[in-house]
Amino acid sequence: MDDNAKDLHGPRRQFITFKSADQVFGADIMVIREIRGWTDTTPLPHAPDYVRGVINLRGVVLPVIDLKARLGRGLTDANPKHVIVVVKAGDRTIGLLVDAVSDILTATSADIQPTPELARDGQAAFVEGIAVLDQGMVTILSMDRLTQSLVDAADSLPQAA
Repeated sequence: MDDNAKDLHGPRRQFITFKSADQVFGADIMVIREIRGWTDTTPLPHAPDYVRGVINLRGVVLPVIDLKARLGRGLTDANPKHVIVVVKAGDRTIGLLVDAVSDILTATSADIQPTPELARDGQAAFVEGIAVLDQGMVTILSMDRLTQSLVDAADSLPQAA
């Protein structure tokens, strides 16, 4: 398909793809700030299990979220092969612990289908859609919704008296 035909299906968007729990996910390239190797985190007391802790990122305290655990698939046994994808959504910056970063993919709105009705549970709220491509399917995550869910979860934690 030539470029002109592809443009008929909407503007092109680029996504960074990464693996977590044997599934390929994508995030809009514009929210990715950096990709860094796994670093041990400092745990936070009373944090949900998907919050691995925090790291010092050039003087900024960065919360690190285990994407696999946040999606309800168990905790990641982190090792030096894992990476932290630093994303900025709105005014929040977080690190996502993932297995590996894969590729950059380009897709149009015609390539991205809505999440099937049967998959619409709490975790599906983070899913923007499913990109159906020649090389397979990629679950496109909404970083805005994911970071907002973390804020909502933090607000529901018991506060110290």
